[in-house]
Amino acid sequence: MENNGKKYESDDQIINSMTAQGKNRKRKDSVRTNRLWIWLGVIVLIFILLYWLFAIGTFEDMIGYFNG
Repeated sequence: MENNGKKYESDDQIINSMTAQGKNRKRKDSVRTNRLWIWLGVIVLIFILLYWLFAIGTFEDMIGYFNG
């Protein structure tokens, strides 16, 4: 039998090959998703830090913004 240009001896080998390819694809996709969530978390934390610094007035003093 032929599958993607590779010859296999039995149907079981074809099925095992396909499940292995599916697991590898899922593992690769989950790594990409995890990286995306990590970067999204980092960006959110940076925005929270900036908001906090403006809320306590530290950045307002540093950039010379004064209200009043």
